[in-house]
Amino acid sequence: MWTIVSLLLLTQLPPDGAAQLQKVDALMPEFRRLARDPVVVREVKRQNAQRVPVETLQKLDTEWTATPALTPFKRKILSSACTRSLHRYREQLGRVVAEAFIMDNQGALVGATRRTSDYWQGDEAKWRAAFNGGRGGELREKPFFDESSQAYVVQVSLPVKDGARVIGALTVSVSLLEL
Repeated sequence: MWTIVSLLLLTQLPPDGAAQLQKVDALMPEFRRLARDPVVVREVKRQNAQRVPVETLQKLDTEWTATPALTPFKRKILSSACTRSLHRYREQLGRVVAEAFIMDNQGALVGATRRTSDYWQGDEAKWRAAFNGGRGGELREKPFFDESSQAYVVQVSLPVKDGARVIGALTVSVSLLEL
């Protein structure tokens, strides 16, 4: 059964993967610009200043994943100034952006274009590589089918910086079928 499902899923992938990845690379300057957006930087700095304990973030993450409902806390994240900036960039780039979200210096969401599967990203490679202990880095993951955006994507993650100082991270899911 899994073989049949796998074959069906694979037939939906773009035929020229290398060309698709080159197109993703061509979008990186736009993503870097988004990571430097003044509103994004301001909102990440604001959230970092709250110095929320990791235990609290993990509790919020448990609550986030426990219910599919749009709770007041989820509404707050999904209507933030940071989220509005993400939506502006998404509108400029079109449907190629399946999803985008910004995380603070601990991996907690600051803004997102849609409900993510979890709130705290601090235990995930995308945040760890992009934040990189405050040194920053970039990550381009292998293409996969993303359940939350219901699309074949390549996720790219990069640091959010205040000047030269890394203060958070950005992850963008690029829809391979929309490139």
